[in-house]
Amino acid sequence: MKRTITHEPAYVLHRYDWSESSLILEVFTRNHGRLAVVAKGAKRPSSNFRPVLLPLQPLQLAWGGDAEIRTLKAAEWVGGHVMPTGESLLSGYYLNELLIRLLARDDPHATLFDVYAAVVQVLASAHGEAQAATQSAALRAFELLLLREIGLLPVLDIETLTLAPVQAQEAYSLTAESGLGRARADSVATLSGDQWRALQQALDDLAPFTATLRVCAGLGSALRTQLRTLLHYHCNVPVLRTRQMMTDLQSL
Repeated sequence: MKRTITHEPAYVLHRYDWSESSLILEVFTRNHGRLAVVAKGAKRPSSNFRPVLLPLQPLQLAWGGDAEIRTLKAAEWVGGHVMPTGESLLSGYYLNELLIRLLARDDPHATLFDVYAAVVQVLASAHGEAQAATQSAALRAFELLLLREIGLLPVLDIETLTLAPVQAQEAYSLTAESGLGRARADSVATLSGDQWRALQQALDDLAPFTATLRVCAGLGSALRTQLRTLLHYHCNVPVLRTRQMMTDLQSL
């Protein structure tokens, strides 16, 4: 008996052409994780799917089947915010690329879904310098929570190899090979023990996204540099496609 899922909160992460009239979608759902669905006829001008299946928009989906690629039955936009634009749109695509590369299919992450939805709302409301700073902090918070959710983030208030508590004024850095440890003399991106401890307390908060967003807002580029290196390592790429696109556009 084929299983049917209805009224499932979801976001479109990516879409691929499949035949002349249909699409295959990578979607992130709240209760079923990342999965692939085929939207038959979605490219036809008369299709009800055509205006709905957009990235960075909150949707409710229904699908059926038990194969690796399910069949999309219905899609409804649930509203809430407009599509991010400009650099915010590219930042949203960056979130989507991370989820596609790092999340296994059919592995639910309801808490991470809620964090993703909150970050997308921040991106959609980004205007001016103050909002740009908030957007940057939201991306860092998402990166931290994503890495923790999938088991790739060490505890941030102890040294990974020695299990010694971090010292308040000592400089520490985060690497893929050895976790959190005392920074080398030539390290250019470091945070103090106090700052790492504050991040760990925020991650352990009952409202981790809000708390981590608040801490990340005061950490600048040092955290971004370390998290980017860590993410590239786990994604097994020298640079993410969306990051390269952002760099190329900024150079123009």
